[in-house]
Amino acid sequence: MKKQIIFIHGGETFDTYDDYVEYLRGCEFDPYKERGRMWKDSLGEKFGSDFEVIAPQMPGQKNAKYLEWKLWFEKVIPYIDDDVVIVGHSLGGIFVAKYLSENDFPKKILATCLIAPPYDDKNSEYSLADFALPDTLEKFEKQVGKIFIYQSRDDTLVPFVSAEKYAKDLPKATLVVFEDRGHFLQEEFSELIESIKNL
Repeated sequence: MKKQIIFIHGGETFDTYDDYVEYLRGCEFDPYKERGRMWKDSLGEKFGSDFEVIAPQMPGQKNAKYLEWKLWFEKVIPYIDDDVVIVGHSLGGIFVAKYLSENDFPKKILATCLIAPPYDDKNSEYSLADFALPDTLEKFEKQVGKIFIYQSRDDTLVPFVSAEKYAKDLPKATLVVFEDRGHFLQEEFSELIESIKNL
């Protein structure tokens, strides 16, 4: 049986629809700008035939709403087997932390990897809107297996203090610190691949 990895991508949130519209007004569009390939685009090939990567395209990525993501994520659950690894990047990381702090997961989770997950919107110019974490991560810690938190000190979108707050609330977590990965938008992320393969 293949080992399963569920990957939840990032997104953006806004407190109001007007804030979202203002964001769209301020965005530049360049039809000739080529989006670089990132590590998450090649997870399937990097892990190889022993793994199955399920990467749902979450709704409203540019104006994400927690309830919409929750409903869509729950459509994935019937396809998940025991000993799954769940990976969340950026907003996907806080989504995973919030969802698994508020809901009982029906399958055994082998490990959970949070990559540059925001903890709160203090020290940040971005709002987390309805993705804000509950008061405790106790349920999360009890049901997610091994916990890995990946954060780079030079991330300009999610401040490093977010990783420190997660580490404080999740004392059993392994905090993996980088100096120069920014918001983890690079093409390669071999450390993540290896840590999951070695579980």
